[in-house]
Amino acid sequence: MDGRNDRSFWIFNALLSSAAVGFLAWLLLLREGGGAHADLSFMPGVNASLNATSATLLILGLAAIRSGRREVHQRLMVSAFAASAVFLVGYVLYHYAHGDTPYQGVGGVRVVYFTILITHVLLSIVMLPMILTTFYLAARKRFASHKKLARRTLPIWLYVSITGVIIYFMLRP
Repeated sequence: MDGRNDRSFWIFNALLSSAAVGFLAWLLLLREGGGAHADLSFMPGVNASLNATSATLLILGLAAIRSGRREVHQRLMVSAFAASAVFLVGYVLYHYAHGDTPYQGVGGVRVVYFTILITHVLLSIVMLPMILTTFYLAARKRFASHKKLARRTLPIWLYVSITGVIIYFMLRP
């Protein structure tokens, strides 16, 4: 294997992942949200659907690889990535236009919400570089390494996708 190609991938992965986290941090923590003239109030529902789609595709992809259908698995995983990528675009557009949605719950459910939200956010930060690396290993036909990393990537990706849907419903009045 050409180490130079690997080095290029690691640099690309680090730069892309860092840029994504930096941009989202700016969008959510530093920028005053709202003020855009577009009504994107429909986007949280669309985004929840994209998260649910991603979770479904991940589960189907796992079933496909367990039954030996490698090509089906590959297509399902790429489709899950596409659903997650479209989600991210919708998430950015919504938060740029509308800002954050404050949580209105009180009591014990508030603790549950913030526990889910914090774990969702922290795991979503590591998700992109893990997914890219898992895809890279498969593309390079390093299936033993791919499988080893995928066993960690899949549950995190699935958790982030499912908790994204849960967060959506917890934010609805």
